[in-house]
Amino acid sequence: MNVVSTLLLALAMSTDAFAAAVGKGAALHQPRLREALKTGIIFGVIEAITPLIGWLLGRAAAPYVMAWDHWIAFVLLGLLGIRMIRSGLSATHQEAETRPDRHGFAVLALTGLATSLDAMAVGASLAFIDVNIVSTAAVIGMATMIMVTIGFMVGKMLGVAIGKRAEVIGGIILIGIGTAIVAEHMGFIGNAIGGTAAGL
Repeated sequence: MNVVSTLLLALAMSTDAFAAAVGKGAALHQPRLREALKTGIIFGVIEAITPLIGWLLGRAAAPYVMAWDHWIAFVLLGLLGIRMIRSGLSATHQEAETRPDRHGFAVLALTGLATSLDAMAVGASLAFIDVNIVSTAAVIGMATMIMVTIGFMVGKMLGVAIGKRAEVIGGIILIGIGTAIVAEHMGFIGNAIGGTAAGL
């Protein structure tokens, strides 16, 4: 993938974690930068590891589905994108809770794992295209750390509803990336811009 596609993918993958971080920050009595950084690191590390796991699983299956690899990536990214859009548009938000001063490690780790399962599926889809999974996973993890830290700190100001809307944007980006993969595989992108697009 080219740099732009990698950055867009990282942004898309970080939006659900951002939404969760907004909720976590809003639930605290007074969000602090140290707590936000801790949360961002936990989410970022988990979000960087899960695509690697998914990629390894996808690589194991790749030899058997080479003829359909781009379509598999398209379907996986499309389904994930639709799920994120539906989640972002859902009227169900996190219930108000007693406001503690900080969240425990186990709670943050479990939340980070829950929001990173999509990244595992994306990692599996990346196994079918030409991509440096290590650098891509690192960018995803870094983007998640930054987005979660920001979301955590501004949680009280933004509110959970705004954080959920970020998932809609992430879903649209995933669908766009999946569509671009198929379009380039079929030659549409290369013909449209003179073959200058980097291969996905």
